[in-house]
Amino acid sequence: MIARVWRATATADGAEKYRQHFTESVLPELQSLDGYRGAYLFRRDHDNHVELEVMTLWESLDAIQRFAGADVAIAVVEPAARAVLTGFDARVSHRNVVIDTATGSC
Repeated sequence: MIARVWRATATADGAEKYRQHFTESVLPELQSLDGYRGAYLFRRDHDNHVELEVMTLWESLDAIQRFAGADVAIAVVEPAARAVLTGFDARVSHRNVVIDTATGSC
């Protein structure tokens, strides 16, 4: 399994709007893709802004390519997300999942 990690920043209001966008738009799209295995949206309130981190889980790089395109390192950030964020990474990172206690995979 591969974890795809992306980071963004927002105001408190923007972070809530992004959460809503993620829940109502992003997740349904991801759930329809073959090879998608789950997602986490993390939030960290920090000083006068909010740090967001999205981790999606994928069966393989091929599955990620079906979602992100040929260059899997480029972030997929929809216009609705761009509108509520104050900043975001243009690129993502990928990590091999070695142990997954949620599913018991090793």
